[in-house]
Amino acid sequence: MDYSVYKFTKKELGIQILLYTILDGVVSYLFYRSFYAFILFSPGVLWFLKERRKTFQRKRTSEFQSQFLAGMKCVSTALSAGYAIENAFEESLKEITKIYGKESMIFAEFSNIAAQIKLNRPVEQLVGDLAERTGIEDIISFAQVFKVSKRTGGDMQAIIRNTVGAITQKQETQLEIGTCLASKKMEQNIMSAVPFFILIYVSVASPGFLDVLYHNEMGAAVMSICLGVYVAAWFLGRKIVNIEV
Repeated sequence: MDYSVYKFTKKELGIQILLYTILDGVVSYLFYRSFYAFILFSPGVLWFLKERRKTFQRKRTSEFQSQFLAGMKCVSTALSAGYAIENAFEESLKEITKIYGKESMIFAEFSNIAAQIKLNRPVEQLVGDLAERTGIEDIISFAQVFKVSKRTGGDMQAIIRNTVGAITQKQETQLEIGTCLASKKMEQNIMSAVPFFILIYVSVASPGFLDVLYHNEMGAAVMSICLGVYVAAWFLGRKIVNIEV
């Protein structure tokens, strides 16, 4: 499995297309009251799917990184119990099953590594292949350190423990930043919805008040400018609260 590329399932794809259709309909009605606007904005579903794919990919990357670190800690524990590195991966599956279950990504990957080791494939090569498929910088760095240590006969237990500890510390920093920004992200989401609620409120409370802005060139121009400012503000707000370590 190539973890660097996210592919929607049929169910996920259908849900995302439905979400964009609803969003397209709401924007077209509130800003233009026109079916032609709905058709005009429909190609935007390609951009929407691309952005949603990135979101799903980030979530899967974060989840896999956490599972990988936990899995390597299990391998380190097996090494401390006297197992060789080639057998430690198979032994770690017992703890991984308790933590994540047999349906988890890390169980599937470590099971594959254990099976390939039995076919006399070098463990460092298997770890390197997994790292390349994840596309995660920290795991790729770990695989490089693991490869050098295995070939030079280093203390695998200490190396795994120290490297995993460093990656875990970075992950904890990311978590702390995410916690600090959680309220700001919520505020951004609320503020992003405010313009829509204002238009809905005015349309319900004062029917006909906004009619002058619809079905004429000047009104369409004004609403297009407002929509453009809103979209620009949304992009800016998202960029501000999206901090990576």
